[in-house]
Amino acid sequence: MKVSAMTLRRRLYLLLLLAALVFLALIIRLAFVQLGQGEQLSEKAEDSWRRNIPYIEKRGEIWDRNGTQLAYNISSPTVWAIPVQIKDKPATAKQLANMLGMTEDVVLEKINTKKMLVQLGPGGRKVTIEKAAAIKELQLPGIVVAEDNKRYYPYGSLAAHVLGFTGIDNQGLTGLEAKYNEELSGVAGNISFLSDAAGRQMPNSSDVYVEPKEGLTMQLTLDKDIQSIVERELELALTELHADHVIGIAMNPKTGEILGMASRPTYRPDQYKDVPQEVYNRNLPIWMTYEPGSTFKIITLAAALEEKKVNLIHEHFFDPGSIEVGGARLRCWKRGGHGSQTFLEVVENSCNPGFVTLGNRLGKETLFQYIKDFGFGKKTGIDISGEENGILFKLSQVGPVELATTAFGQGVSVTPIQQVAAVSAAINGGTLYKPYVVKSWLNRETGETVQAVEPEVVREVVSEGTSKQVRDALESVVAKGTGRNAFIDGYRVGGKTGTAQKVINGRYSPNEHIVSFIGFAPADDPEIVVYVAVDNPQGIQFGGLVAAPIVRNILEDALQILEVPKRKDQIARDYRYGETPIVTVPNLVGKTTIDIYEDMNMNFNLSAAGAGKVVVKQAPAAGERIERGSTIRIYLGKESDIGD
Repeated sequence: MKVSAMTLRRRLYLLLLLAALVFLALIIRLAFVQLGQGEQLSEKAEDSWRRNIPYIEKRGEIWDRNGTQLAYNISSPTVWAIPVQIKDKPATAKQLANMLGMTEDVVLEKINTKKMLVQLGPGGRKVTIEKAAAIKELQLPGIVVAEDNKRYYPYGSLAAHVLGFTGIDNQGLTGLEAKYNEELSGVAGNISFLSDAAGRQMPNSSDVYVEPKEGLTMQLTLDKDIQSIVERELELALTELHADHVIGIAMNPKTGEILGMASRPTYRPDQYKDVPQEVYNRNLPIWMTYEPGSTFKIITLAAALEEKKVNLIHEHFFDPGSIEVGGARLRCWKRGGHGSQTFLEVVENSCNPGFVTLGNRLGKETLFQYIKDFGFGKKTGIDISGEENGILFKLSQVGPVELATTAFGQGVSVTPIQQVAAVSAAINGGTLYKPYVVKSWLNRETGETVQAVEPEVVREVVSEGTSKQVRDALESVVAKGTGRNAFIDGYRVGGKTGTAQKVINGRYSPNEHIVSFIGFAPADDPEIVVYVAVDNPQGIQFGGLVAAPIVRNILEDALQILEVPKRKDQIARDYRYGETPIVTVPNLVGKTTIDIYEDMNMNFNLSAAGAGKVVVKQAPAAGERIERGSTIRIYLGKESDIGD
């Protein structure tokens, strides 16, 4: 069919119009892409060209309550390779091998990869500053030394079980490092460059550095100095007593703040692979469960006083050495018994039959309700992972014998932290606090406190009046009873001993014990409570002889750190045969040695230094209290030297 010229022209016009519309659409689309999406597409293109060398994030520091660093980061760079940029790979491998502690073959294998970026590990992972500088000086093409860091614990094993440790990638693996890994972890940074498809750096392009951000700083309730004292004493105990384990906790009984927490054996966080897993993976103060022994009598005492089941001063009890309950004969630790005594003396002497009597007066429902109210049988909720519950009898299982043994701390299973929290409630006025170790979270970049942790009250357990009676009774235990080895001249100290047979294969061992002591000071207004348990010490196995002196040493030094002044209103210590009494140091300044020997009752030894005839200085100073027979150092000179 013949097409007319008019039709051809129309078709041509239509085609031209269509072409114009397509061209216009392309122009509009190009304008939209260029103007509207240009920046976005350029960024996508650059992202496809950009290669990132990671800079590990800075983990938040861990401080003690006074701002002392317990864990922080130190620079430890990592070596990376960009294989396509390496011109002479065999020569590069040869130069790097010795420096990285790797063989040439291994290094060469890594840099021969087709990957754009490869880490030269393990030898190039977290190297020293000196080694990093030496590698940079080589100026090897394609070899980059990137900033990295690793965790550093400046005090070695101090608070190791509390702090925990991190892995090679700076992730928390145990302790607080693991529990609060998210809060401590920062944001990684990087250094990046533009490269073509083959990995070669694009000309006229510059590197971009994104600085890593630091995580939050964790400030603890721990006091580094008190923690050091606790660990010093535990280390000595482990060495001298050849014990299986030694556990120590120091806490502020008015708040639940943990001032010190440790156990032995221990480890260094940066060398955790050198010890068995059970050493670093178990925080014994919150994990270990055992029968507490006589320290548990504090709970029975507080319950009996609160329920007005006993008068400590005016009521007497006769102890023949044992008591029969439900067909079983339960014995006192003292063969032959204590005879007639007040119930205060029952507490002082840690008399089992006396506490069985208190348990019977309370009855199982009341005693076990107080035990639960004091926090036993479930976790305290302390902010450290790995806490255990302990074990209590079900009330339906409690018969006369179970009631009796529970009253003096046998048959129940508790953790050290439960005991510290419970005894704190018994002596602080009756308030059970939740123990905690994290005091606050800080943002070091802004200097602000992100979160402050406040003491948390669990419940009121006993009245202030009952608590005062418990404090007074336990002070009497230290001055006159089984806790005399915890006595500190000038400080009012209260406490209670504990000696418990270990259960091995379901039976009580006749030869293995856990001996313990819990002490606090000042007895009338406690600022610190300290608990020490020694698992299976060799030789003597009594809490008053083994654990009480350890607690005394910790308390004496800790009270000075806490700036608690000495006083003269403490109960006088009851000295017994073989124990050394305390005497007051006389003023020797201004006297000659002849005067001292002729005129004074010599309750001490002298150690003299200097060339004069008159005492110009002395140590300890006049008025201090020391054990009779101790040495006083005197410094001799001229009378004109006195006071200089």
